[in-house]
Amino acid sequence: MKRAPSLARCSALLLPLLLAGCISFGPPPLSVGQTEAEVRAVMGVPTGRYSMPEGVTRLEYATGPFGRHTWMIDIGPDGRSRRVQQVLDWRNLAAFQQRAAGMSVDELLRELGRPGDRAHGGLRGGETWSYRYPTNNCLWFQVSIGADGKVIGAGDGIDPMCDVNDRARD
Repeated sequence: MKRAPSLARCSALLLPLLLAGCISFGPPPLSVGQTEAEVRAVMGVPTGRYSMPEGVTRLEYATGPFGRHTWMIDIGPDGRSRRVQQVLDWRNLAAFQQRAAGMSVDELLRELGRPGDRAHGGLRGGETWSYRYPTNNCLWFQVSIGADGKVIGAGDGIDPMCDVNDRARD
């Protein structure tokens, strides 16, 4: 008869995995001045790549539909990082909201990266792009895009993931 593994043994095996998971929630070890190769060694293949003024290339590292972080790293013509920023935070989104109207989809992508969700049938027949971001409230940031491909407006909305338990009670 085989013995079940002890609690201490299971804990010893699981602890490194749990710690690795916790460590991944912190900011990546990036700094200004790193080469693109160094950035890619830490972050992997970018989820987007955008041409910026003055020969700068912006690398996007979005964390997916449920992720709340998108890192933008600007690489100068010298091949070194000039800027490292997590763009999905309250301050950046509030500033974006003030200047968003009339922006093209290309500009939107360069500013916030790919959205976590896209829904057709937004204001004026366009789309609504939604971004989850770190907040203690059950919100996500939404950008309304008209059929002409221009941003109409932006602001917070209720994240539908929060309604899951509410719907189960109805």
